[in-house]
This record gives sequence, structure tokens and C-alpha cells, in this order.
Amino acid sequence: MPELPEVETVKRGLAPAMEGASIARLELRRPDLRFPLPENLAEAAAGRRILSLGRRAKYLLIDLEGDQTIVAHLGMSGSFRVESGGPAAAPGDFHHPRSKDEKHDHVVFHLTAESGPLRVIYNDPRRFGFMHLWKRSELDTYPAFVGLGPEPTGNALDADYLARRLAGKSQPLKGALLDQTVIAGLGNIYVCEALWRAHLSPRRKAGTLVTPTGRPKKELLLLTEAIRAVIADAILAGGSSLRDHIQTDGSLGYFQHSFSVYDQEGEACRTPGCGGTVARIVQAGRSSFYCAACQK
Repeated sequence: MPELPEVETVKRGLAPAMEGASIARLELRRPDLRFPLPENLAEAAAGRRILSLGRRAKYLLIDLEGDQTIVAHLGMSGSFRVESGGPAAAPGDFHHPRSKDEKHDHVVFHLTAESGPLRVIYNDPRRFGFMHLWKRSELDTYPAFVGLGPEPTGNALDADYLARRLAGKSQPLKGALLDQTVIAGLGNIYVCEALWRAHLSPRRKAGTLVTPTGRPKKELLLLTEAIRAVIADAILAGGSSLRDHIQTDGSLGYFQHSFSVYDQEGEACRTPGCGGTVARIVQAGRSSFYCAACQK
């Protein structure tokens, strides 16, 4: 699944084309993706102006006038591309390269913008993505958002908050950080990377980072900084671009080439002076990559 930095990259890539444009027509080329598309989606979106694009955890939010939001998830293989030119302009003048698998173009936003007509096309070969329509004023009630923790990019995530959430937990630290009610949108890749940066083992009990009085230990301060830093670095680099994920301009991000520990099993640890080797273990069905020599 794409993680938070991938979705943030998609949001930033689509915003210049979509924000401020009006939806002349929303073309649904099939009735479902992972789930059935809302029956009124095309009708509800037609004629509305796109106010802004946002993100909550790993979900893309397309805010429309009239208190409506399209909540989109990319699933395993979903991606967007932007094309310019009128409906009959094929191949047309493309802002971004076309997908090579047009048979998997399932949803097309036909937009009217100041620069002229645009098409924003959602392509998803595996159809694990989905789109829902929800009232913007009631987004907190959207099932996937109920109980979500703070974003790792926001000011609400600090060591004091994590101390309150981790205090007394005997759960392995890796599992505690993957709990979306603790931190929204933090996934397997970046948990591994953050734990490596903070020199903390994924096996360590989460509660050991908190003092008996409920204060964050130094290790938790370092971990909080590591989480924020690894997400910021990944967003700057354009996401990890694993498997099918591509940016809206069709190019791959390059953060995958700077992973320090994720998917580096058997490689020398990059911590200066460590001398250890990256190992892979399985925790709750997920692969954890870490260096037992420097992550304690």
C-alpha cells in the first residue's frame, strides 16, 4: 500500500491542475473499484468547483464546493495522471506522460480550468483503490477517520503525547507505532526507518520509553524527532515509489534508494562505527528490518 509520503506526493502533484478547476463531467468507466462507487458520485460532482486538495493519513481528499469531499485511496496500484487538450484531442498535448495501460483508466475527471480543458485520470490495474463521497463538514465521522491519531507532520505529535499513549504498554514498539489511533498514516516502511534513526529495536516494549511518572525518556524524544524527520525526507524525495506507485508526472520517486534499513536484509548497517548487519524478522505478519547491534 502507498504510505503517507506517497499520498502527499500525489496531492502536491495534482493540486496545480485541480484546485480552482470545475468538474465539467466525472466519467466512471466501471461501477466499482475495490468497493462499489457511490451511485450518485458522477451527478454530485458534475458542475462543482474543486476548492482544494487535502490528505488525511493515507487518504486523498478532493474538496468540492457545496460541502462535498471525494475521499480517495490508491490501494496497491492506483495512480493519477494529468492530460491537457479537449475531449477529441488524442493523443493531445500532454502535461504529463500517459499511462501505458489505458485499459485500466477507471475514473476520469473532465475539468474546466483557466488554462483550458484538462483530464485527470485515475488508473488502477489491480482495482484495490476506492472513492467515496462524504460531506466535508462531517469528515470526522468517515469510518476510516474515526479515532485516528495525529499526523506525523503536525505539531500535535510530540514526545509528551507519545508518552501518554505508550505508558504501561508491553506491546512491541513496532506494533505500537503502526497503530493508527496513535499516529495516523505511519506505515511499515517509515516505522522501520525511524526506529533505525533513533537506534531503537522494533522488539522493545513500548512502555520502556516512558518514565514511571509518565514523562518521555530521552529515547522517546529521539524517536519523535526521527519520525518527523523520516517523513519529511520522504515527502521531499517524492515518496518511496515501491512497486506500482508513480508520481502524477509519471516518474518514480527516489527515496527508495536512500533507505537505510528497510528491505536491506544482509547489508552492513549504515550507522557509523556500528559494524552490524541488517536483519529481517516478522512481527504480526509484517517484515521488520533492523540492526540488532545498534538498535536496543
